[in-house]
Amino acid sequence: MGNETIILLVGASSVVFGVAAWAGLIALPAWQSYSTLWQRIAGVFLSLYLVAAFVVLGVGLGALVIWFWDRVST
Repeated sequence: MGNETIILLVGASSVVFGVAAWAGLIALPAWQSYSTLWQRIAGVFLSLYLVAAFVVLGVGLGALVIWFWDRVST
Protein backbone atom coordinates (compact mmCIF):
# COMPACT_ATOMS: atom_id res chain seq x y z
CA MET A 1 0.00 0.00 0.00
CA GLY A 2 1.48 3.31 -1.07
CA ASN A 3 1.61 6.60 0.78
CA GLU A 4 -1.11 8.16 -1.34
CA THR A 5 -3.46 5.26 -0.64
CA ILE A 6 -2.88 5.61 3.10
CA ILE A 7 -3.56 9.35 2.93
CA LEU A 8 -6.81 8.77 1.03
CA LEU A 9 -7.86 6.05 3.48
CA VAL A 10 -7.20 8.29 6.49
CA GLY A 11 -9.06 11.18 4.84
CA ALA A 12 -12.07 9.06 3.94
CA SER A 13 -12.17 7.54 7.42
CA SER A 14 -12.05 11.01 8.97
CA VAL A 15 -14.99 12.12 6.86
CA VAL A 16 -17.03 9.04 7.73
CA PHE A 17 -16.33 9.32 11.46
CA GLY A 18 -16.92 13.08 11.40
CA VAL A 19 -20.32 12.73 9.74
CA ALA A 20 -21.24 9.93 12.15
CA ALA A 21 -20.23 12.08 15.13
CA TRP A 22 -22.23 15.04 13.81
CA ALA A 23 -25.28 12.86 13.24
CA GLY A 24 -25.13 11.15 16.61
CA LEU A 25 -23.96 13.96 18.86
CA ILE A 26 -25.42 17.08 17.25
CA ALA A 27 -28.10 16.40 14.63
CA LEU A 28 -30.01 13.68 16.46
CA PRO A 29 -30.43 15.69 19.70
CA ALA A 30 -31.41 18.73 17.63
CA TRP A 31 -34.02 16.61 15.83
CA GLN A 32 -35.43 15.18 19.06
CA SER A 33 -35.68 18.57 20.78
CA TYR A 34 -38.60 19.77 18.66
CA SER A 35 -42.00 18.36 17.79
CA THR A 36 -43.03 19.86 14.46
CA LEU A 37 -41.29 18.96 11.21
CA TRP A 38 -40.25 22.49 10.25
CA GLN A 39 -38.67 23.06 13.70
CA ARG A 40 -36.78 19.79 13.43
CA ILE A 41 -35.46 20.64 9.98
CA ALA A 42 -34.49 24.13 11.15
CA GLY A 43 -32.69 22.69 14.18
CA VAL A 44 -30.68 20.26 12.07
CA PHE A 45 -29.92 23.00 9.52
CA LEU A 46 -28.72 25.37 12.24
CA SER A 47 -26.53 22.63 13.67
CA LEU A 48 -24.53 22.88 10.45
CA TYR A 49 -23.35 26.29 11.71
CA LEU A 50 -21.81 24.48 14.66
CA VAL A 51 -20.03 22.11 12.29
CA ALA A 52 -18.82 25.07 10.24
CA ALA A 53 -17.46 26.72 13.39
CA PHE A 54 -15.56 23.54 14.28
CA VAL A 55 -14.14 23.34 10.76
CA VAL A 56 -12.99 26.97 10.88
CA LEU A 57 -11.43 26.39 14.30
CA GLY A 58 -9.63 23.26 13.09
CA VAL A 59 -8.33 24.94 9.95
CA GLY A 60 -7.16 27.93 12.00
CA LEU A 61 -5.33 25.77 14.53
CA GLY A 62 -3.80 23.72 11.73
CA ALA A 63 -2.61 26.91 10.02
CA LEU A 64 -1.03 28.08 13.28
CA VAL A 65 0.81 24.79 13.65
CA ILE A 66 2.10 25.04 10.09
CA TRP A 67 3.06 28.71 10.55
CA PHE A 68 5.01 28.11 13.78
CA TRP A 69 6.36 24.62 12.96
CA ASP A 70 9.91 25.80 12.29
CA ARG A 71 10.03 27.59 15.66
CA VAL A 72 8.61 24.62 17.59
CA SER A 73 10.62 21.87 15.91
CA THR A 74 14.03 23.38 16.73
